[in-house]
Amino acid sequence: MKRLIRLSLFLPVMLLSLLQCTAASAQTPQGLVYRARQVTGDNFPFTTRTPRGVAIFASSKPRPEMLRAIDQGLTDLFAVATRRGYRNRLNYSNYTVFIARPDRVQDSSGQYSPDIAVSSAQYAGSVYDQGGFVYAAGMVLAFSPGAFVIAEHDRDLSRVSNVVRYEGEHIVLYHNDRSLYTQTADHSRGGSHPILQ
Repeated sequence: MKRLIRLSLFLPVMLLSLLQCTAASAQTPQGLVYRARQVTGDNFPFTTRTPRGVAIFASSKPRPEMLRAIDQGLTDLFAVATRRGYRNRLNYSNYTVFIARPDRVQDSSGQYSPDIAVSSAQYAGSVYDQGGFVYAAGMVLAFSPGAFVIAEHDRDLSRVSNVVRYEGEHIVLYHNDRSLYTQTADHSRGGSHPILQ
């Protein structure tokens, strides 16, 4: 009888531990790398940090200008978030950025626009649907730590700063203003960036 009671207590504890480990693994660096690979189809053999401490995983060695542009995007985001009274997730070390190979470098009007192709999901059938996928400037991968993927750029690095700021907006809102996050997380229902003015 004692053995049965011990076993019945042991199994739920083991199951709970297994579920916690599984949920946590999606947030570990390896879990994030796996998720970024799922989304982009790329490998990320290059790892570094920006001058201000953002963790970087890249499909090719990132140039210093690219790293500074990432920092600038978060600097801009943190300034507007602070003005709104937000305090959570306003540290560079809270973020991981994946730099993927772009799936296109020009938009439909011929403008320079390195983007990644991602599943159309909720955009299916919309004007953005390109036959099962949409082109995105970036995509949030996780909220804790804050992680997102952007396309590699070889010029127009102010666009990188904007994309970083805009993807970061979702993470800052998730941790500071869940109501506004819920209203703005899905762009298929309208709305665009910048969300925070």
